[in-house]
Amino acid sequence: MTCDKLGVAIVGAGQVSYAHVASWLRNSHSHIVWIVSRRLESAQKLAEHFRLQCRLGTDFEAVLNDPEVHVVNISGPNHVHTPQAVAAARAGKHLLVEKPMCLSMEENRHIRDAVAAAGVKSVVSFVLRWNPLIRNIKALLEQEVIGRLFYVEVDYWHGLAEWWPGFPWGRTWASGRSTMLTGGCHAVDAIRYLTGDEVVEVAAFANNIKGKFEYPANVVAILRFASGAVGKTSALFDAEMPYQFNIDLAGAEGTIRDNKIWSKRLFPGQTGWTTMETILPDSGAVEHHPFDDEINHLVDCILRNEESHVNVADAYKTHEVCLAIDRSIELGGAPVRLPLE
Repeated sequence: MTCDKLGVAIVGAGQVSYAHVASWLRNSHSHIVWIVSRRLESAQKLAEHFRLQCRLGTDFEAVLNDPEVHVVNISGPNHVHTPQAVAAARAGKHLLVEKPMCLSMEENRHIRDAVAAAGVKSVVSFVLRWNPLIRNIKALLEQEVIGRLFYVEVDYWHGLAEWWPGFPWGRTWASGRSTMLTGGCHAVDAIRYLTGDEVVEVAAFANNIKGKFEYPANVVAILRFASGAVGKTSALFDAEMPYQFNIDLAGAEGTIRDNKIWSKRLFPGQTGWTTMETILPDSGAVEHHPFDDEINHLVDCILRNEESHVNVADAYKTHEVCLAIDRSIELGGAPVRLPLE
């Protein structure tokens, strides 16, 4: 390892790890020193794809005990995220954790507390925070160009089936756990990030039309916010359509619908929707996601000794909302207040 670079261990060699590795290789302050997977063949395949000269194995403990590892990139199936992240934090390693970082409130508290106690830097991979449209909308809202928000809606519609490489484990309750945790968490996180508002109550319903998942595949939830705003989020795994990430934000002085804006404050002579020409969050392909920006951000946080806006402590709140939605579904749509006990 080069002494002036952060040593990175890739833990999990599935589909998303290829996007992670590509971005790590483009960061001049990092160096991949390990790839670990449940199957050695998967680690070898990933290394060969990028022509990496690094250590390969199946022993996660070897990574934790290696002083050349400074950052652990956790990208395996959902059910391993919390135990691996907790172990890595306790070993003093900084973290990039794929979403969801947990599958229960017990795990949510466990990972939050472990990272806080260890004092390591962390980023949870809500990568859409770096999508150009999301960044544009965030800037517009900070300038209050549509006034005070009173309605918020973000939806994650992604038809998932056997074609998805993660389907064998993602469809199960043991590892996928729920539609909101597996995919809908992106929409929930976008809501929290864009509005800067916290959800205080949810009520949700779901169905499972195709029966491909061991949990309800299609979810809709009504949200009430601390500010008094109301909203909705939904996640559809049975959708027969191209990937769609709907964004609707209604303010007292204007409205944003995806990449369209209506704001007399910003455009006094406006006679129709004004379109923002930018990159949209309109693909579920991992190559489309801005992992370069996410990983560069984590590296900067480590080097500058700063906390990320999407660290484990912040992601705790996103996961809490998702788990509250799941709890409401279990209760037949009964309202669930946050924070969860």
